[in-house]
This record gives sequence, structure tokens and C-alpha cells, in this order.
Amino acid sequence: MASEGRLTRDVRYLRNALRTLRRVKPIKADSPNLACDDLEKAVDQWPSSRAITFEGKTLTYSEFDALANRYAHWAKAQGLTRGQTVAIFLPNRMEYIPIWYGLTKVGVVGALINNNLAGAALAHCLNISTALHCIVDSETAPAFDAVKGLFKRPIKEWTLSKAREGQKDLAQALKSCSALRPDRAGRDGLTAKDTALYIFTSGTTGLPKAAKMTHMRVQLYMSGFAGSTGAVASDRIYITLPLYHATGGLCAVGAALLTGASIVLRKKFSATHFWPEIVEQDCTMFVYIGELCRYLINQPEHPLERAHKIREAFGNGLRPDVWEEMQPRFAIPFILEFYEATEGNVSMFNFDGKPGAIGRVPKWLRWRFNTRLVRFDLEKEEPIRGSDGFCRECKPGEIGEAIGSIGTDVRSAYVGYADKKASEKKVLRDVFKKGDKWFRTGDLMRQDAEGYYYFVDRIGDTFRWKGENVSTSEVAERLAHVPGVQEVNVYGVPVGKLDGKAGMASLVVDGDFDIDSLAEFVDRELPGYARPVFVRLQPQIETTGTFKYRKMDLVEEGFDPAKVKDPLYFRSPEKQGYVKVTKASYDKLCAGGFKI
Repeated sequence: MASEGRLTRDVRYLRNALRTLRRVKPIKADSPNLACDDLEKAVDQWPSSRAITFEGKTLTYSEFDALANRYAHWAKAQGLTRGQTVAIFLPNRMEYIPIWYGLTKVGVVGALINNNLAGAALAHCLNISTALHCIVDSETAPAFDAVKGLFKRPIKEWTLSKAREGQKDLAQALKSCSALRPDRAGRDGLTAKDTALYIFTSGTTGLPKAAKMTHMRVQLYMSGFAGSTGAVASDRIYITLPLYHATGGLCAVGAALLTGASIVLRKKFSATHFWPEIVEQDCTMFVYIGELCRYLINQPEHPLERAHKIREAFGNGLRPDVWEEMQPRFAIPFILEFYEATEGNVSMFNFDGKPGAIGRVPKWLRWRFNTRLVRFDLEKEEPIRGSDGFCRECKPGEIGEAIGSIGTDVRSAYVGYADKKASEKKVLRDVFKKGDKWFRTGDLMRQDAEGYYYFVDRIGDTFRWKGENVSTSEVAERLAHVPGVQEVNVYGVPVGKLDGKAGMASLVVDGDFDIDSLAEFVDRELPGYARPVFVRLQPQIETTGTFKYRKMDLVEEGFDPAKVKDPLYFRSPEKQGYVKVTKASYDKLCAGGFKI
């Protein structure tokens, strides 16, 4: 029976992989066919079909194209030339995709700025994008205006809302711009290796970096998901993720707009509105980030959560505990989990739908993939090399860093960031032979004997305690099963002069949570070294715009009651349970007065 199950999974994997490969045409770096050309072909094929629905309004494919053309002509009217940049600093809205699509028609690069940014981080992103113009609206303009003094070069501010002093009225300017396609000859000389967009890293461990998205990479994302999702013209894809990020802004957009399907776009995610809108809009797919799904299962049962037409959910970061609850509860026929490094060259799909796996590389297809796992030293935060100077590949079950061989074809090419130094830091050289080059994902994974990959942790998040390596994601996964726990963020904090870092868990809880029950649970479910020494109860956990947990500030505040105003506990060795941290116990902990 086991072999039959494996055969069934292999057949399903092969069928879905072939469907994807048929959709993804070979893309050569010197090809004159650009991402905008692919979208124009879709427009010509389905001109009267619905393309985007947002807040009660709908654009057909031809209307979507006409709006994009106006932005293309607007860019030309500003004297923008190929390779120059316009920053798009907006929340999700109807114009978002037409803006960058239109800019690519005249070779101008769109920098997709996280609309939640402010202060130094926002100024940093605008500066490294080299943008000459920035498009804002009434929501984002205040943050833009507040950092004007930090710009390295003048940036003209264009608003889609009512213009104020210092702003230019973009809506008014567009009225005089043609809705006809700009002359294709204006793109002569541009090739698939030219930059189409800048997409920024989340900045969870530092300032964001600008990942260069070439036309061929944008095409790979879009056509890849048009194939892997199996989307067809009758599909309605619900996007509640931010469009400045690749998962929602390219993967889901490509699945819809290259297949004649339509996008149902929401400004921001709402757990309470999710199922009513899915049902009202007849959506057949939705795109997710793992924590979005956790928010959904933490909601009370909704009368519409099984009354939908959803046939597939696709996305990344879905933890096994959430997956195993979400799929049967919401009656979702198929979940397509994938892994993709936005700035890199490592990607994989879980075509089988096996809960918990981020992708699969079967032995019989290993030769088609550029991904490998290498053994890793957590203390030095670098791959382990043998006496011959080369890295060692992980065996099944071993944890290592995922790396991708850098080549010249579209799937293995590495473009990196706008910052060349930052790009170089992600390259590992002389890995298995002299002269080879591999992209470092910065992610720790393990692979089983059947080729399934499982995410373990981000490098830098995993820490050592009592001589053992502690995976923050694996501890968080277990703590999510504690009654009353709704969200978990695990990290390591230094304690006085002790070696390593002690585990700390920041929890969002409800009325069912009991701190004494937590102690009993971790004693039963986790080895001693993995049990959180400290616990912090927060009303909510701060996340990035793509629902990734922020940890830097939490690590900085640690378990100091002078810095932390939330309820704070430590595992008392005397009481064998969690007790509140006081000024006296904090001082004693730092001085090594407790054996923890």
C-alpha cells in the first residue's frame, strides 16, 4: 500500500509539473519579448472579459490595457527614458497593476514600495530605487511628505487623490494622455534581461533591499503560476495580499491575467470579510501567506466558510498545524504550497498537496532542479566545509541551508539586488567544485527520502541553548497547539554571561489561556533545551505587510521589565512553572543567580 501511495503521489506530481512546464516557455535573456508583451497578448485574446474587480468596480481586459497605456504616455510626457524609475507608493487599488504594466511598455521601471513604510525605512527604499517620480494617494502622502528632507535627489510627488500644495495631480494629467498603445518600436533594444520592477525585501532583520526583477523573471513568475495553478478563463482569483509583494502582485496576477481569468482585489486582508466576499464574488481560488490562514482558523465558525466555490488555494508559509485544520474545516479541495526566493533562483512546488511540505524534488527529477541543501554551522552562520574546502550536501533528514546553482537560463539566473555589495553577499563560491557559484537563500530546510522539502527556520532565527540548536519555527508550531494561544512568535535572547540564547515566546492569547497549563504543555511536548525560558503576552504581534513577524525590537527589549510593559514571565526552576518577571528577578537572572 505504501508503494501504491507513493506511485499515486508521483503521478500527481508529474501531471502538475508537466502542466506548469508546458505553460512556461523557454525565455532567453536577449529575447525582445517582454512582460508587457505577454499581457498585451492576453488583452487581445480576452478584450471584453473581466480583468480586475475592486470595491464594486470592474475593468475589462481592454479597459485595463487602456488605463495602462495612459500611464505609459504620462511617463513619456515627463521625459522618462528606459531604465529610469517611478516609485509606486500605494495601497492595493484598481490602478496599481495598470501603473507598472503601463510603465514597462515604455521601458520605465516601477519600484513597488511597501505602503506601510514610514520614516528612515521609507526614505531608504525611495533612495535606493533612484526614483525620479513617486505616485501616492491620500493614505500614503503624509508618510512621503514626512521624509522629503531625507531624499538624496529630488522626487516629484504625484497623487491619485485631490492634490495639495507640493503635489502634482496625476488623475488630471492622465486625462490628456492617449489610451492607445504606445508604439511598440519604442521598446526596440529592450530585452528580457532588462529590469522591469524593483520588489523590496520585507526588512524583518534590517533595512529592505531592492530585488531587481527582470522581464524574464517577471514572466517566469507570472507564466509559472498560470501553469501551476491550472487557472482557466472562468476562474475568479481573490487577492487580499499586498500588490507590492511578489506572491500577490506577480504570482496571483499572472495566474489570472495570462489565462483570461479575473482578479477580485481587496485593499487589505480582513478575516471577517473574507468568506462573505469570496462567496459574493464567486471566487474559485485565493492566494495566501501562511499567517493569513492562521488568522482565518482563529476566527469563530462563519456560516459561509463552506458555502464557497473555491477549488484551490495557493501560496507559501503555510505551517502543518494550520494546513491540517484549514483544509477540512473550509472544505478546500486542493492547496498548492510553493517556495520562492524573490531575489534569488530557488523555487519549488508541492504539487502533491502533502501537508507541511513547501515543495518536492523527486529523485527521478533531481537533475532538472538547481536546488541543494548543504550542512550548516549555526554558530558561525556559514556552510560547513570539509578538509578539501568544499561544502557537504545534506543527507535525508539533515538540516541545512538551501542553495541554488547559478546559471544562465531563466530558472537558474541570479540578478540580485540594486546594491551590488548586497548581491555579492548572497553568492557562495567553490561549493562542490572549484569555480561554481550558488545563491544562498538564508533558509534552513530538511528533505525526506521522497524528496519533500520542509522549512525549518531563517538563518539568524535559529539559536543555540544548552548546546543544542533550537528552531524558532518548530517551537512556535508546537506552542500553537496550547489552548488559548492564537499567535506565536519565538526568538532567542541573551541572558547575562550565559552561553547561547534562551528561548522566549511572545504570545497572543484569548480567555482559554492559562500560564500554568503552558508550563505543563512544554514539559510534555518539548525537550528541555527547546522550552521557552521567557514568555511575553502581547495584545497583537507586529508584522510586516506580508504577515511576517517582526523580531528585532522584541529581541532588543528582551525580558527587561523596564522596557516591556506587557505581562512578562520566566520559567522558575524553584516553582517548576512560569512566574512574573520583576526588577529583582531580572537583576538576579542577569547576574546568573538562577539556574535556568
